[in-house]
Amino acid sequence: MKAVIQRVSRASVTVNGEIVGQINEGYMILVGVVNGDTIKEAQLLARKTANLRIFTDENDKMNRSILDIDGEILAVSQFTLCAEVRKGNRPSFIESAPPDEANALYEAFCAALLENGVRKVEKGVFGAHMEVSLLNNGPVTILYDTDTWKGKA
Repeated sequence: MKAVIQRVSRASVTVNGEIVGQINEGYMILVGVVNGDTIKEAQLLARKTANLRIFTDENDKMNRSILDIDGEILAVSQFTLCAEVRKGNRPSFIESAPPDEANALYEAFCAALLENGVRKVEKGVFGAHMEVSLLNNGPVTILYDTDTWKGKA
């Protein structure tokens, strides 16, 4: 699984002109599910995300997690994170998991965030055309890819 985690002051996602998810301070996360991903990757990604320390402490050091600040998460599925772009100029999405599998793992990831102590997890609408609005705080943006953690996490 892949994730783009942005530390935000606020974020929202809109579908057909209606806000379907909205948060205050926390993370805006774009989530991509790759062929071969399993519930294990969803749970690992959620655990690592919940414990990621990118909020500043009293000494202005990134030393606090979303759990420490009682922050919120907006998670939006985005299959385009799985794009293959090494060849040619048009991305291939052959590495993206099929929609049913991807949605199940996206939902498992969101549920696992709550199980790991995140207070509030808002979501986009899987497969819909979405408009995402956010105020990146820092800016701070972290890329996660569970493939790089195999045997290490």
